[in-house]
This record gives sequence, C-alpha cells and structure tokens, in this order.
Amino acid sequence: MHVASIEQALATDRVIDITTIGRTSGEPRRIEIWFEQFDDRYFITGTPGARGWYANLVANPDFTFHLKQSAQADLVAHAAVVSGDEKARVLAGIMASVPGFAGKLTDHSPLVEVTFDGVPGGGDR
Repeated sequence: MHVASIEQALATDRVIDITTIGRTSGEPRRIEIWFEQFDDRYFITGTPGARGWYANLVANPDFTFHLKQSAQADLVAHAAVVSGDEKARVLAGIMASVPGFAGKLTDHSPLVEVTFDGVPGGGDR
C-alpha cells in the first residue's frame, strides 16, 4: 500500500473497522465505526453511553485501525483518552464540522485521539 493512498484515505474516508482487545476476555473484537478529523488530528467518538470499544481502548490502548473505503490497509494505532477542556473543544469542533453530530455529543460522549505508528502525517506517537 502506498503512503499516498493511506494519507488520502485518512483525509477523505470516515467509515473504518477497528480491532480492539477485549478488556476482560483478552480476545480481539472487530467493529465498524466512524472516525473524525479535527485540528489535523484523528478521533473516534460517539453519542453518550457505555461503549465496549471505548472500555476496551481504555484498558488496552493499542489497536488496529482498518481502512476499508478508498484504500484497504491495517494500521497499527494507539488511542489516548481525551478529557476536560480539550474534550469540550474537540467535541464542539467535530459537531461544527459534521452535521450528523450537531447536538448529539456531550461531555458524556466517549472520545479518544488516534495516533499511528509509521504513517507519515498520521500523528505518529
């Protein structure tokens, strides 16, 4: 996979799969989810409520980020919980830029920042 294809997919795609490690089972768990880009950073969020993917990422922040729309690639990724004033700022920015999220995200919404290992422009950690 060419780096340019990955960078383009990160810039334009929104639907991905993620594979997390189950916090109690230790087994891989793959789900489909959306990711958002804000402030040249990548985030996964959702409406308020308990989310298995979020609990898994809190317990085991290393995961696989599967591109599957304009490009297909499995990216090694890391999740960092975003909280406090930064969380409020990011959620407001996402709601302003994604019409479907307007008014649906609150301080009770899960929010993680995603960084990638070895992806130029991918928020390397």
